[in-house]
Amino acid sequence: MLITTTDSVAGRDVAETLGLARGATVRAKHIGTDIMAGLRNVVGGEMKGYSSMLAGAREQAIDRMCEEAKAMGGNAVIGFRMETSAIMNGASEIVAYGTAVRLR
Repeated sequence: MLITTTDSVAGRDVAETLGLARGATVRAKHIGTDIMAGLRNVVGGEMKGYSSMLAGAREQAIDRMCEEAKAMGGNAVIGFRMETSAIMNGASEIVAYGTAVRLR
């Protein structure tokens, strides 16, 4: 599945626009990660537990978006974007979305 943030793909024509494809996941913090992050907050530096959690969440959201685009008959997603929001204390939602298309 080709994914691009642009609205076109150089050298390819959009044969059909299929609609919005999206994927989302919600992740919650782990108490152990919170303890380590609290210590890291005192001395500074990257909070690797959170970085790892969010990287996994981003990949899962993208995978789900691609699955939806493929189910629509697409072979690409153009205009790709991601958003993150806190839905409650300690939990975040990651949403990946774009336009599913069929390229020639």
